[in-house]
Amino acid sequence: MKGVRRFVWSAVLLSAVQLLTRVVSVSFNAWISARVGAEGMGLYTLVMSVYGFAVTVAVSGVHLASVRLTAQALAAKDSARKVRAVVRGCVAYSLLFGVGAGGVLLAVSGPVGRLLLGDTRTVPSLRVLAFSLPALSVCAALNGYFTGRRRAVRSAALTLVGQFVRIVGSAALLTLFLPAGIEYACLAVVGGAALSEAVSLLCAVLFCLPDGVRLRRDPPPALGEVFSAAFPVAVGAYARQGLVTCEHLAIPWGLRRSGASASSALAAYGVVHGMAFPMLLFPAAVLSAVAGLLVPEFAEYRARGETEKIRLGTARVLRLSLLFSVGAAAVFLTFPDALGEGMYPGTGAGRYLALLAPLIPVMYLDTSVDAILKGMGEQVYAMKVNIADAGVCLALVLILLPRYGIAGYIAVQYLCEIFNAALSLKRLTEVTGRTLRPGWLLCPLAAAGLSGGAVRL
Repeated sequence: MKGVRRFVWSAVLLSAVQLLTRVVSVSFNAWISARVGAEGMGLYTLVMSVYGFAVTVAVSGVHLASVRLTAQALAAKDSARKVRAVVRGCVAYSLLFGVGAGGVLLAVSGPVGRLLLGDTRTVPSLRVLAFSLPALSVCAALNGYFTGRRRAVRSAALTLVGQFVRIVGSAALLTLFLPAGIEYACLAVVGGAALSEAVSLLCAVLFCLPDGVRLRRDPPPALGEVFSAAFPVAVGAYARQGLVTCEHLAIPWGLRRSGASASSALAAYGVVHGMAFPMLLFPAAVLSAVAGLLVPEFAEYRARGETEKIRLGTARVLRLSLLFSVGAAAVFLTFPDALGEGMYPGTGAGRYLALLAPLIPVMYLDTSVDAILKGMGEQVYAMKVNIADAGVCLALVLILLPRYGIAGYIAVQYLCEIFNAALSLKRLTEVTGRTLRPGWLLCPLAAAGLSGGAVRL
């Protein structure tokens, strides 16, 4: 019972924090969009697509490894010493990959901006973001330690501090640099993000002190264990994120090939990925917080051989995920224009909210399923599915966008999300013995349909 109360308390706390940060983040994006326009959001999103791959290399699976190894160390004899060894090993691993990724991004930012992105305005922003990668990597390792040790308050505080510094720093810099043009506006926003990573790292180190974790003291770091747990996941993440980055770079190219101008293609890309998708994923803050807690919970069930708890836990997670996601989709389908115009006036974001809202149950359910699979030790399978999904997406973008434009991209999203979720659900059934029952989906659909119809009438 104590474990259940602890899980519920952690889930409620982290969900509240995630919701708060998502509210602030979406509102801040709307504030930025009102000042830099759709083209400016497109430029920023383009920079972040390359940064996303650099972050993947910098982190290299250390967060998941930190969660799992910390949970295992706590259950072993001489747990305090083993936990310290795990933390020191994760930090050493993070520094190795974080410094390496930052150095490479700094060195290639010029060619990447000119040749790959086709826009030299992205180069200064990439160089600033390169300096944030070591801090981001180490912070990911320490945050994984907090999750593995069930320190929900510290993890929540870390998230809030980082978000606060990012917004305040970005807003202050944007106010100064916006008159100089879109290039400097983008630089101001990423500058605030880089500053937030440095402050988050400082807070994470301070949060470790009450547990007696001293990074300079013995025992020697468990670097070998960290490599064994993190690097196989990292290799798959490299492949997947590399394909995703290529997909994002191909979107403006495909839109231009369909007949759009360079400016309008960048603007359309900014509306879809910089405005519509963040709004659609906003309610997922609750599921994301719970999903992070599911990994150590299911890992413990599996280690103890508690098959019935695995089956019951899986059923509960699937039912609640469908109930929540269908409700969220109904809201976006009922009020797309009001939500789109309310957050991003004059951009047409509401149209894309309506087109993509039916995908919400698929995307949200896949998040929960992936968390359970990782807790069950199926992270390699999940990695293979994600790589296959990214490869299919890239191929379809190259084929459909030049011919059908943005309509082709919407079709790509449907095909790839359904493909990914179907494969993940198939594996979940095999390892847990739980299948997805039709009633878990039909009841929320009926309720959402009646409620949405009543509102329309």
